[in-house]
Amino acid sequence: MEKFALITGASGGIGTAIARQLAKDGYSLLLHYNQNEETVIALKEELKGTVQTILLIRADLSQQKGIESFLNQVSVPIDVLIHNSGNTLPGLITDHHNEDIDDMIHLHVTAPYKITKALLPSMIRKKEGNIVVISSIWGLTGASYEVLYSMVKGAQNTFVKALAKEVALSGIRVNAVAPGAIQTKMLSNYTEEDLVMLTEEIPMGRLGYPEEVAQAVSFLISNRSSYVIGEVLSVNGGWYT
Repeated sequence: MEKFALITGASGGIGTAIARQLAKDGYSLLLHYNQNEETVIALKEELKGTVQTILLIRADLSQQKGIESFLNQVSVPIDVLIHNSGNTLPGLITDHHNEDIDDMIHLHVTAPYKITKALLPSMIRKKEGNIVVISSIWGLTGASYEVLYSMVKGAQNTFVKALAKEVALSGIRVNAVAPGAIQTKMLSNYTEEDLVMLTEEIPMGRLGYPEEVAQAVSFLISNRSSYVIGEVLSVNGGWYT
């Protein structure tokens, strides 16, 4: 039977790696994106020979109308839901405009909540499903100059822990992956010197790879983790543990 995995933010570095990994795991894919159309179309072309079905969904999840548009484009029952869409907004707490704060909360907190609420009933009827949130190390430890991002990622972690308890008896498992410093565009604003200093802080002595986050997701949605719920799995090379 065809099983569908829905990945939000599939055009980013981690989202792309997750899509490739879940394709290897045998899932048909719904790939969400907002702006990076060329990237997600190229990903679809890359995977179409190995995946039975690939559907693309374009929507701005930082806005209410975007969530409505997103849900209107979900045309199949979802077996695996990966909440990966997000961005960071570095700066002092006094630097951020109210509109930016609202958009960040909507993207990282409101959208996952409403999307999950809409897609959960079909999982409950089947007594089966997996939900994984891609959180962040800053949602666990907090970070100066990243207070807003730390706040919304912390909210995601609590969402995971609470929802996991609520739906466990329905056969649905909810978990999160909290990456540390991963080689993606999110680090593009770092200078070479910054990256060297960052790497020196990590006990493993290197940045992480998107594929390592994807493999953690693969584990959490597989039978290998059948007794794991409400877990926030750190993938950070020992950084801030």
